[in-house]
Amino acid sequence: MAAYEVKVQQHKVDAVEILKQEFATVDNYIFTNYRGLTVEQITNLRKKLWEENARYRVVKNRFAKIALKNLDCPEVDDQLTGPTAVALPMKDANTVAKILVDFSKVAPIEIKGGIVEGRVFTADQIIEFSKLPSRDELLARLVGTMQAPIQNMVYVLDALPTKLVRTLQAVADAKSE
Repeated sequence: MAAYEVKVQQHKVDAVEILKQEFATVDNYIFTNYRGLTVEQITNLRKKLWEENARYRVVKNRFAKIALKNLDCPEVDDQLTGPTAVALPMKDANTVAKILVDFSKVAPIEIKGGIVEGRVFTADQIIEFSKLPSRDELLARLVGTMQAPIQNMVYVLDALPTKLVRTLQAVADAKSE
């Protein structure tokens, strides 16, 4: 009797390799169930995500599991069940999470969870993550906070000569009367 041998088809190996290369370009992954979306809805979602420098790709769960395992990502087998599409943010995962959560309010898309900065997030955690301010908003707040003391000092320094000029003008007006 011949030994049992698993024969892996080359097109499947190639598909996993392509998916691995695409996954390697990002650090964050948000998994969704896209069942029930029309072609128009998924096109609109892809367009919104593309504007925020993110991709939205339908994947085979088995291929995604293998690609993520090869990239030493945390295990997310429980999230890779059923029809799965993955959002791949190039920059800010928070903005992409906000888009997906907002889109889920008007379309039948379900957030399954994701991997953000190397940590596994559940669907509820992704929703809470989307409520946080984005990185750009936080940086703007930080810059505003750092500028406040300098701005206040400028106002104080500007007030001294202004007050002196007003006092001199008041004295000049009083003498001219």
